[in-house]
Formats: sequence, C-alpha cells, structure tokens
Amino acid sequence: MRFVLIHGAFSGGWIWGPLADELEASGHTVEAPDLPGGGQDGTPVSEVTLDAYAARVCEVLRARAEPAILAGHSMGGMAITQAVPLCPERIASMIYIAAFLPQDGQSLIALTQLPEGATDQVQANLIVEGDPPVATMTAEASRAATFAHCSDERAAWALASRTAQPVFPFTQPVALSGFDFAGIPRAYVHCTQDRAIPPPLQRRMFEAAGCDPVIELDTDHAPQLSRTAELAEALDRLAA
Repeated sequence: MRFVLIHGAFSGGWIWGPLADELEASGHTVEAPDLPGGGQDGTPVSEVTLDAYAARVCEVLRARAEPAILAGHSMGGMAITQAVPLCPERIASMIYIAAFLPQDGQSLIALTQLPEGATDQVQANLIVEGDPPVATMTAEASRAATFAHCSDERAAWALASRTAQPVFPFTQPVALSGFDFAGIPRAYVHCTQDRAIPPPLQRRMFEAAGCDPVIELDTDHAPQLSRTAELAEALDRLAA
C-alpha cells in the first residue's frame, strides 16, 4: 500500500524516517514530503499558508497513479484535511496521528482554545517573533511537550532537526466548501500521554469527526519516534 505521511509544526519529512523504514520492511511504499517552510523546504515565510500546505499534499498525491493512505501528524492534520476537497480521488483513506482534526471553519488556534486544550504545553511555551511571525520553542520545552517518551538518542536527533514554524497557518480556518468525507474512511491514533494535543482534545476531535477505528497508544506526541514498531503495526493493520 502507498502511504503519504505529512509532518507537523517545527518539523519536516525527516520525522517519519524510522517509521518509514518499518513500513517499507512490511512491503509498503512511503512518501514523506516537506511542507512549505518545513524541513529543508525554502519557501519564504510570507508564502507559507494552509492553502500552500494543501497544494503541496495534493502535488505529492498526484505524482503517482496509485491512491494513497494519507496520514497527518499534529499540525499535519490541518494540512491533510484542507487538501481532501482538492484531490479526493487520490486518497484511499486517512489517518490522523495525534493530530488536529478540524471541522469546517475551525483553525488550529481555535482548536487549542477549546476547554479540552487547556493543558497544551506547545502553546504555553511558544516564542513568537518577526514579521511575518515565526514560532520557536526551547529544546527543554520541546522535549517535555513533544518527545517525553522518546529515547535520549532519538530525542536529541529530533531536537537538533527542528526548524522554526511560520505562524500564519495556525490562524487559518479550514475551508471545506461543504465537502462530504463520508466516502473516505478516517481513523485516529490517540496518544494518551500527549502533552502537546491533550488527550481530551484529541477525543473531542475524533468523536466529532466520527473516526473509526480509533487506536490508542500509551505514549507522547511523537509516536513515530517513541513507539515506532507499535505505530507501524497499527498502520499496517489499517492498510489491510
């Protein structure tokens, strides 16, 4: 099966490396692009928008004939949701991995401000500077909020690989133009020790979206690094 994996904030396609190895060993193909402004992508901050994210996702999906399982992590959930109305024929199913899952008209910031998001340790520790603004986090805050259950080696690698995050996509609501997701199966990987997207907020989002199945992992916000084998097994089951 073909997987297209979409990263979250402060990140890039690199974060999927260990998981991609596991999935490929099980016979799947994996693509993990950098979103505009993420990883090694050089898009100017002023051009980094939720629409640009969606366009990049569809560009990757359309590059091959085979429809893909489209998975998004964290902020990547916003990107994949916005992309679906643009290229639904390229998507076999969707998986949200400790991800934001908006309804039409909701932004990432609006989701974090729901009562269930009150303990979000990313929003609590953002450092926002510049014009147009970009966000950063200290290594200490990122370790605690995102990589708490990762090995020291993997956490150090991830922390060293982070990039600053353009803020504008956080503030943009998804615009789905009445698109009906009924024909696209959506699953959710619920991380029960997440300090970035609190578990109650994850639950509120996947229940509102009617995700089925929901798979629980007892880990932090980065299961692709902290519980790689377990996540790969879950994705393999979903692909089947």
